[in-house]
Amino acid sequence: MTTDRLGELSAAGVAVWLDDISRVRLTSGGLDQLRREKHVVGVTTNPTIFAKALSDADEYDWQLRDLAVRGVDIEEAVRMITTYDVRWACDVMRPSYDASAGVDGRVSIEVDPRLAHESERTVAEAKALWWLVDRPNLFIKIPATEAGLPAITATLAEGISVNVTLIFGLDRYSQVMEAFLAGLEQAKANGHDLSKIGSVASFFVSRVDSEVDKRLEKIGSEPAKALRGKAAVANARLAYERYGEVFSTDRWQALADAGAHPQRPLWASTSTKNPDYRDVIYVEELIAPGTVNTMPESVIHAYADHGETRPDTITDAYDHARQVFADLLSVGVDLADVIDTLEREGVEKFEASWNELADGVRKSLAAAKAGGNG
Repeated sequence: MTTDRLGELSAAGVAVWLDDISRVRLTSGGLDQLRREKHVVGVTTNPTIFAKALSDADEYDWQLRDLAVRGVDIEEAVRMITTYDVRWACDVMRPSYDASAGVDGRVSIEVDPRLAHESERTVAEAKALWWLVDRPNLFIKIPATEAGLPAITATLAEGISVNVTLIFGLDRYSQVMEAFLAGLEQAKANGHDLSKIGSVASFFVSRVDSEVDKRLEKIGSEPAKALRGKAAVANARLAYERYGEVFSTDRWQALADAGAHPQRPLWASTSTKNPDYRDVIYVEELIAPGTVNTMPESVIHAYADHGETRPDTITDAYDHARQVFADLLSVGVDLADVIDTLEREGVEKFEASWNELADGVRKSLAAAKAGGNG
């Protein structure tokens, strides 16, 4: 009998989400197939994913022709293309949304990453995307920069569901949870139904190992080399510990009594960047109730093939995770600098991908206008 490994993972409390979207995946029925056959109950997107989707497919040609005829500017064209795909994906995932009473079945779209350091414009963009997609199972992705924190609170206060992205460090994660609680309290005061508002906190995993391992290699000592591949899982486990502390307070209970759902930790960037590491390590080592793991399709299939599900691989490992942090400090790794570097580079990478996406749309519109697409 074939083992349903993804089913076991779901039963252990991990929501399986797909970290990808494309018009091809939608037109072919591939996304719906993953929902029906691979326990996929959510979708995350980002500018990098959209840039790749647009460059790989002809399915966008008809929409590009129409946009060219209308003479829209590049930013509007990007919004029209991306919100079309996300709206469609929301409809595909709607059965999961209904079956989970609004907890899962969510699809994320990110605010323009160039606004990462502008709170007011981020909120305005979030409201515009919420209105444009017009689906209850949408998440608006807002980066966890310093300027992003008040934007998260203000967006939730409007009754809009939020996926907080680009979280790398524990202290910033605590600030994100504070922004979430404050946002729900304001939403309640504003008369919104808290049971309709969802949120996840996307804690990035593999990029932490990539940056720390690079520094360990540079240090070069045997104790340093022995710590390779350990920082990311330890970091995420200690984030889950903080999650447990925050969502067991009286402050949270008051919101839960009003119908609120907790802001679940979402493990993002879970494909291994180092081929020496097990390809499903960032799934197997981060299993705990009430979590989300968003994976590229390759990782989903890898886990379905050979993933090993243990009931909880996080909560008994807090002391070990703290020891890893202590050992990293002892060999000379500045974790605060690691986190600052990753956040800065994360925003820069998404900005670069946004610019790549905009450039691709610009070229496609020009080709369509010149009759290059038929």
